Amino acid sequence: MKVKYKPDTVSVLVVDDEQDIRDGFERILTRIGFQVLKASRGDKALKVLSDTEVSIVLLDLKMPGMNGMEVLKHIRDLDVSILVIVITGYATIETAIEAMKQGAYDFISKPFDPDQLCIIVNRAAERIRLARETERLEQERKRTLVDLDTEKSRIHTIIEYLPNGLMVTNSRGQVVLMNPAVRQLLNLAPDLTIGNQIQDYLPNKELCDLMMEISQGKYVDYGDIPDYEFPLSEEKYLLARGQPVLGAKKECLGAVLNIVDISEMKVLDRLKSEFVAKVSHELRSPLSTIHEQLALVIKDTDGEAFKQDKHILSRAQEKTRGLISLIGDLLDLSRIEEGLIGQEPKPVQLELLLKDIVSFLGALAGAKNQSITLELPQDPLPRLMADHLALESIFGNLITNAVNYTQDGGKIKVEVDLAGINVRVKVIDNGFGIAAKYLGKIFERFYRVKDERTRYITGTGLGLSLVKGLLDSMGGFIDVESMPGKGTTFTVLLPIKKG
Repeated sequence: MKVKYKPDTVSVLVVDDEQDIRDGFERILTRIGFQVLKASRGDKALKVLSDTEVSIVLLDLKMPGMNGMEVLKHIRDLDVSILVIVITGYATIETAIEAMKQGAYDFISKPFDPDQLCIIVNRAAERIRLARETERLEQERKRTLVDLDTEKSRIHTIIEYLPNGLMVTNSRGQVVLMNPAVRQLLNLAPDLTIGNQIQDYLPNKELCDLMMEISQGKYVDYGDIPDYEFPLSEEKYLLARGQPVLGAKKECLGAVLNIVDISEMKVLDRLKSEFVAKVSHELRSPLSTIHEQLALVIKDTDGEAFKQDKHILSRAQEKTRGLISLIGDLLDLSRIEEGLIGQEPKPVQLELLLKDIVSFLGALAGAKNQSITLELPQDPLPRLMADHLALESIFGNLITNAVNYTQDGGKIKVEVDLAGINVRVKVIDNGFGIAAKYLGKIFERFYRVKDERTRYITGTGLGLSLVKGLLDSMGGFIDVESMPGKGTTFTVLLPIKKG
């Protein structure tokens, strides 16, 4: 095995039968950074070359035994990348030319000039360095090509075996890639290949239009790209999510569509809704009967003798009222999940709706000596395109909560104004308030904040969940600010949609 020097080191072998020449070359070349080896004869030089990696050979043509031309031939047979610079003090120019024909790189004459020697050897070294760099770059290129080919193969395998459907379009809406899963999900014909417009693959026009908009870069905020559900049959439902494919300069090159089979989820949702509806209907009737019978019994239990019994019956009546309210909320939640609320929006005059709710709940507030005020803007509000019953449920829940969670003699205020493209409604009270640690949970189902002031307030824990669900279905928004002991403000934004 050959001895190797560092990759950036150029090693030089000086082959000359004169000791002074060898030592002179060594002094000069070592001083300018070369690794120098020496040999006094041709056979010794070949032995060094067989044991050590050498880049440049300074070779005397006139030596006893094996002459320089013979050594040159052996070197060319051994390694053609070794650069040979011949040394001659007697030969004519024809001898140097003959050596160059045999493969020598250059020549230098005795007695040599140190500067000339440095120039010739440095020129040879630079050629070697360039050759090494070229070889390194070529190896890197081959390695990169291998890596790219391996990466392409790996990515192709991942895409092929993805359980979800994957489809990619270019900026013109042509399908350039799709995996087997998308063929299976969309029931595509086996002979339908890539290259056609997306309309040839997707059965839904609205989804095709959405994909064309994404492919052409019409979405600035990618968070605004909606998910899209569509049925293939009565039993099969698919969910599609699209995103743009961006280039190096963030330009839109096309779109990628991910398609998921949600048929089982739809079945579970339907079964859940049917179960909730059935159980709720079965419970509502007997609970209503019990509630009415309790009211009759309470009416007939007058006098001191029945005072304790009347208290117990009143608590029972209160609990049945809470159960009936719970059933109603569950049915409303079920209808929201099924998409049965807000499907046919109609023009709604919000001022009149809020006036009716405030007037209706005035009696509830009056029983606690509370005041409810409604502040409307001077200019008429635009009509909202919304579900009237949904709006009644939203503001009925919020104002009822304000009454329930405000102390006797408290104040509730409803403020209405315009905020950009939205109508803003604030329900403000100076009641018990909510600690900051609970604010993130109050819109969860069945969650209720319970402390010494609220423990006796009956409720289902579904009211705010209903409000949030209804607003989400309408494209609205709700926010809450609160401080314990100071009160709570719920802010609702309703988009103004022209009918």
